[in-house]
Amino acid sequence: MADSSFDIVSKLDRQEVDNAVNQAAREVSQRYDFRNVDASIELSGDTVVMEANSPERVIAIVDVLRSKLTKRKVSLKALDLKDREPQPSGKIYRMVVPLREGISQDNARKITKLIRDEGPKGVKAQIQGDEVRVSSKSRDSLQEVIALLRGEAGRKIDCALQFVNYR
Repeated sequence: MADSSFDIVSKLDRQEVDNAVNQAAREVSQRYDFRNVDASIELSGDTVVMEANSPERVIAIVDVLRSKLTKRKVSLKALDLKDREPQPSGKIYRMVVPLREGISQDNARKITKLIRDEGPKGVKAQIQGDEVRVSSKSRDSLQEVIALLRGEAGRKIDCALQFVNYR
């Protein structure tokens, strides 16, 4: 019997991200607490640029964006907010947040170590570029690995995970 396998990837649905940013921009332009603060949000390439006249307003724009991404079922781990603060740029504060796509080598190593340590026996995980291939003779073992990575153990990994090519 041949091995069953699936791939672990980290991909973004660009259309959903674009829709979420557009909805956030619409809400920022209409909300009363954002009046006369020069607040804006836009998607440019692989980054989201947020601007306002105070750092607190920029943080509020980030919260609006988070809520819109959550409603559109885009993982918040796609935003690289680690150690990011609004930076003064003239009279306004600006925050540039890159979007994360693909599994970094560090995260790939964490995933394979997690599968090796806590996963069922007989499951093999291989790093292939920016994705991880998981294979086993038993499909039930593969289901256990998916459950493991979606559960508490998967919270240690700081990128959004999808499971594709299940065969």
